[in-house]
Amino acid sequence: MSAAGPAGDDTADDPTGAGPARQPPLFDRDTVLQQLGGWRGMVDASLPTIAFVVANGVGGLRVGIWAAIVAALLVFVLRVVRRQSVQQAVSGLFAVGVAVVIAMASGQARDYFVLGILRSLAIGVVLLASVPFRRPLVGVAAEFLAPSHLGSLAGHSLRPGRSRRPVEERAAPAEAERHWRDDPRLVRAYGWLTVLWAASFLLRAGVQWVYYRADDVELLGTFSVLLGLPLTGVVLVVTLWVVARLHRHRTAAG
Repeated sequence: MSAAGPAGDDTADDPTGAGPARQPPLFDRDTVLQQLGGWRGMVDASLPTIAFVVANGVGGLRVGIWAAIVAALLVFVLRVVRRQSVQQAVSGLFAVGVAVVIAMASGQARDYFVLGILRSLAIGVVLLASVPFRRPLVGVAAEFLAPSHLGSLAGHSLRPGRSRRPVEERAAPAEAERHWRDDPRLVRAYGWLTVLWAASFLLRAGVQWVYYRADDVELLGTFSVLLGLPLTGVVLVVTLWVVARLHRHRTAAG
């Protein structure tokens, strides 16, 4: 009798009979970007602000308000036409609506940015507050998207042109699936990443507050955009690079 099992039996080449070993899932950078709405989503989020600043400078507050509303509606319609997720567009519409109401109520163009300043300040404070409790929020998010004990980023590289190793060639998952908060190195690294993200939000809020007090709408809007998408992109790249190193550390330790 042949030693081979019946056709289609996945245990034929597994003498232990335990079935195929679990492999770490492939991790794609697009997974993280999709959680943020993608690069297009982050660009779309900036369009109403750009429209408001330009139109306000040309025609005053009322024109700026209408320009922001039209830009937000246009982003929403384009996403519907392209059959893309409208979740971020809806959130953008809501945020623009609140900003417009605040600006109309006060009659001050600078108050269009009040919601964004308060939101950045609140996010920065919450991120910082999570670090002393050993539950850095960047770690919570990263481990939810790609658990480090599975090593899905162990062979990942952010350097363009560098090939990725097939999943079969990557380091095996750690046998003892220790919780990431029990690993001091992971907690420390995620803590610093959380501080980095918090600093980016607090920097955005602080700079905008300076120009809000100066009632300089043009610079207020300019820094709102510059400290939005570009800064977020830089912090995101740094985060992915560090998380990839953490995955290699954890799979090697296992």
